[in-house]
Amino acid sequence: MDIPIYILEERKLRENLRLIQSVAQEAGVEVILAFKAFALWKTFPIFREYITATTASSLAEARLALEEFGAPAHTFSPAYTDYEVDEIARCSSHITFNSLSQYERMADRVVTANPGISIGLRVNPQYSEVGTALYNPCAPGTRFGVTDKKLPQRLPSGIEGFHCHCHCESGSDVFERTLQHIEGHFAPWFPQLKWVNFGGGHLMTRKDYDVTRLINLMKGFRKRYPWLKVILEPGSAFAWQTGCLRASVVDIVEDEGIKTAILNVSFTCHMPDCLEMPYQPEVRGAEALPLQEADKGEPCVYRLGGNSCLAGDFMGSWRFPQPLKIGDDVIFEDMLHYTTVKTNMFNGISHPAIALRRLDGSLQMLRDYSYQDYKARMD
Repeated sequence: MDIPIYILEERKLRENLRLIQSVAQEAGVEVILAFKAFALWKTFPIFREYITATTASSLAEARLALEEFGAPAHTFSPAYTDYEVDEIARCSSHITFNSLSQYERMADRVVTANPGISIGLRVNPQYSEVGTALYNPCAPGTRFGVTDKKLPQRLPSGIEGFHCHCHCESGSDVFERTLQHIEGHFAPWFPQLKWVNFGGGHLMTRKDYDVTRLINLMKGFRKRYPWLKVILEPGSAFAWQTGCLRASVVDIVEDEGIKTAILNVSFTCHMPDCLEMPYQPEVRGAEALPLQEADKGEPCVYRLGGNSCLAGDFMGSWRFPQPLKIGDDVIFEDMLHYTTVKTNMFNGISHPAIALRRLDGSLQMLRDYSYQDYKARMD
């Protein structure tokens, strides 16, 4: 039985980066990495071969951009605080305000802290095809962005860009429909701007994604508005299908005919998206089943349970090719984007280690965790 570990495959990462770089070059746009989905800074030297900037949503992420990626961040936060905004500005090349009121209160401070910074405003086109409410930034009552009805005809002179985020692991067909709403609501203000950021959720590295359609959409937009610099900031697309989380079976328990294999990882600590979204991750060599099929009593059907004390720390069910036994590996596919940045130490559960599988097949350990990491969170 080995310790749990995230394994990032350099070969797969570079394949994604090459595709993203080619989209940026052919479409004439800038594609930058969103730290909220992937922030393994020890891999930044690889990223710097393909992209030149990143996007942050906090002071910690903005510092990571400047200090570890080596370039100031494109920063957006729903609400900047008085005690952090100056340092955030110093770490950023672009800063986007979520409201006109925040702009009015803080714009002068931002420019004083960083005279060369470019200021943007987040806008809300009131359209999104994201089906899960938890991830829908344009749902009724959203706290994100300004609608066209609340914009003055003449923008404040310091605003140079619009930021609009409407997607979550979406296709280019969704972007095409969304773009119609963005232009329909906000094109009258485009002549006053220098750039537009179409946010994240453009899953261009997914196998069925229509990359040509995205490129043509961007070419068409730039032809209509040639003075606007266009920015995309996906997160998942960079690390999509680049690695796994390897876990092991610690125990097998049964209740009411339902068998649960308890692992040395936790869904709530290490794979929270599985519970939030919710979605059932792919397990190597196993067949995902509807939860109710766990009641069939089949010898090879199991729920998978985490090792925290949360009652709901489980997912299920899967059919394995043979009965599981203590010590068996259980490998969750595609676990690098979001999972590595959302892990937590609830219940004192340790993070899985993180490793990079190099092109020559060797495994380079990037990080492992100890009691000191848990204790530091309580200091």
